[in-house]
This record gives sequence, structure tokens and C-alpha cells, in this order.
Amino acid sequence: MAYLRSALFSIGMMGSTVLFSTLGLLLVILPLGPRYRILRRYALFNLWMLEHVCGIRYQVEGVENIPPGPAIVFSKHQSTWETLAMQEIFPQQVWVLKKELLWLPFFGWGLALLKPIAIDRGAGRKAVTQIIEQGRARLKAGLWVVIFPEGTRLPPGARSRYRMGGAVLAADSGYPVVPVAHNAGEFWPKRGFLKRPGTVRVVIGPPIQTTGRTADAINREAEQCIESAMERITHPHFKSHAPERVIP
Repeated sequence: MAYLRSALFSIGMMGSTVLFSTLGLLLVILPLGPRYRILRRYALFNLWMLEHVCGIRYQVEGVENIPPGPAIVFSKHQSTWETLAMQEIFPQQVWVLKKELLWLPFFGWGLALLKPIAIDRGAGRKAVTQIIEQGRARLKAGLWVVIFPEGTRLPPGARSRYRMGGAVLAADSGYPVVPVAHNAGEFWPKRGFLKRPGTVRVVIGPPIQTTGRTADAINREAEQCIESAMERITHPHFKSHAPERVIP
């Protein structure tokens, strides 16, 4: 049944990707706000499918830590799940992502319509400059910026070096950082077809104030907050089978 449920979800997700990406092209004349509210339903639909078809639910700890104004979200990255859930948990947002994703048929087209900060991860300082310039503009426009500081999805129990781009944006702009930990990879693994039923635990830490602080200090505090929460919510099975620390 788990394989059947996973197959049904995959069919539903592929179909909704084509539908909403095509719809987005028709809505390109709309301002970003209304366009985002309509296309956000793609994420909500697939979260609904995950719950009712695959039995994957989620619970959030620390909702009271979400600040009233725009902020920079630093999130653990284990799965496709969090790219959907962020849109339900947090206000209107853009993501820092690798530009290659925009080349994907349908899915990439839909992403491009939501004004992401699409970077060349191999461009070094140029990519950081792009994050700062475009990130400041998005934040000033009232949008949240979502960053996965480890840069890529990692299996449960693994961790990687936290890259500096998001912390440099935070130090430069003065907007707070909201650290987010979750264990979605235990239920929807990276490149995993099979979805395991269960409840994803999401932990939102207290906002990290960034005014007058260095990017190094911000990055260290965010990493400590996220990884300490991960230690608490990761199932012991995944801790004992974790690969060695990954340093890209």
C-alpha cells in the first residue's frame, strides 16, 4: 500500500505541477502578490495530498517565534517537503536557489514567476553579491527570504558546512534570521519515491538579531540553534546510521 500511495501522490504532484505552471504563465500580467497567492495553492494542494494519501502530517513548535515583519529564514534541507511547507507556515516569500532549477520544464517556469533569487553556486563572491542585492530588495518590498544554508539536501542525521551568503545578507540588511529545523527527510527522503507515513516535526527558533553583528557570528548562532534542535527531533535510527559529516 505504501508504494501505491506514493505512486498516487507522484501522479497528483506531476499533474498539479503542469496545471499550476501553465496557469502561472496565464497570470503573468498580474502583480506578484496576487500571482503568489494563487500559485501558493500548488503547495497547499500537495501538502493536502501528502496528508490524505501518504499519511504525512506535520506539527510546528515555536510559531510564537515568527516575527511580524519580513525576515530571513534559515532552514534545514532534507527533502522536497520543506519547499512546500514553508509556504504554509510563513508569509509571502522568495527562495535562494540554484539557477538550474529554472530550466526545468513546467516546475522551473512556475518558480521563475515567483521572483526567486536564482544564483550560480559556483560563482563565488558574485553569487553572494547577488544574494545581498536582490535579497535586500525583496525584504524592503515586504517579502520573506528563505535560504537553505547547507546548500543542498542531506539525509537525516547528516550535516554540512553552513555557507555564508544568507548570513552576509542578514548582517548587511539588519533583518532578523529565523532558524528552522525539521526531520522531513525521515518521511520523504532525498530522491526517494517511497513516502513513509508519520508526523514531521518542525521547530522554529527565536529570531536571531543581526544589527551590528558579523556574518560569522550570525551564522554560528543559526547553526547552533538549528543543529541542537535537530539533535532533539531526529529519530535515533537515523542518528546511528548517519553518514560522516559532509563538507562540500
